[in-house]
Amino acid sequence: MITRRRNAAGYTQEYVSRALGQHQSYIAKLETGQRRLDVVEYMQLAKVIGFDAALELHAIASKFE
Repeated sequence: MITRRRNAAGYTQEYVSRALGQHQSYIAKLETGQRRLDVVEYMQLAKVIGFDAALELHAIASKFE
């Protein structure tokens, strides 16, 4: 979902990582599943990329019902 949303916004991993004050490898690890997000990081990422965090979380949660 992160990769899809980032690409749809037209942002590179480098752009998003700089906006978050992180290294590019941080975004790469998130996108490949090598690193998990906590809630605060998720909210920051949603703000930078520009997606509705609650809506996406609901979509993810519905897969586990």
